[in-house]
Amino acid sequence: MSENLIITNVEGGILTLTINRPKQLNALNSEVIATLSGLVEDAQSSDEVKVIVLTGAGEKAFIAGADIKEFAEFSPQQGKDLAALGQATLFDRVERSSKPVIAAVNGFALGGGLELAMAAHIRIASVNAKLGLPEVSLGVIPGYGGTQRLAQLVGKGKAMEMVLTGGMISALEAANLGLVNKVVEPQALMETVHGMAKMMMRNAPTALGAAIKSVIAGYTDGVDGYSVEVEEFGQCFGTEDFKEGTTAFLERRHAKFPGK
Repeated sequence: MSENLIITNVEGGILTLTINRPKQLNALNSEVIATLSGLVEDAQSSDEVKVIVLTGAGEKAFIAGADIKEFAEFSPQQGKDLAALGQATLFDRVERSSKPVIAAVNGFALGGGLELAMAAHIRIASVNAKLGLPEVSLGVIPGYGGTQRLAQLVGKGKAMEMVLTGGMISALEAANLGLVNKVVEPQALMETVHGMAKMMMRNAPTALGAAIKSVIAGYTDGVDGYSVEVEEFGQCFGTEDFKEGTTAFLERRHAKFPGK
């Protein structure tokens, strides 16, 4: 594995994971997926990490898709295994992170790149970003959760249009559709991402995790999101974060949660 395949940096509680394959427009391959998955998993138990940021090296691309040459000769069963493993290993893992994950979309976010951004909890894009799922032009469909998460974010009709045409949309259109949360100038991207991360970090870590779990539950087949919310709400009352948060409020001071 290339030592710098993923550049990691932790500063002020923010773990930035930068996919470092700029010559390949940061295309995803099995090595990137496995490495990124391991780093996201490790972050869950790190007291040093409060928020995770995903981005791509260079100015051209966040991630411009999957590394096609890696699976061009696959059989149907190999293709099925590839999608299942990728979803379980990385994309679902990112979505289920108990710590907030922000995708800093700098440039092309296509195919697996857009799928990874959609698995993140928040997406902030530079104004020059282009987003799309062009898989049908290769004779395949999105396989890392794209058909499901895109419809959740933009609605069935627009998702159908984007998937079936394989076309790209601008960052501004993506913002209007709710696909990205905010659009900024390229030079302001990381500053904006860090600003939002710091806002999240003011809050109780256990409550952040409970909120993420509850929101995702509402989009999980066979799960009653309301019941999960009730359960997580109740669990919050047994945490030190709840005691500190409510005490600070009553004492009219800022709460001092762990790591702040």
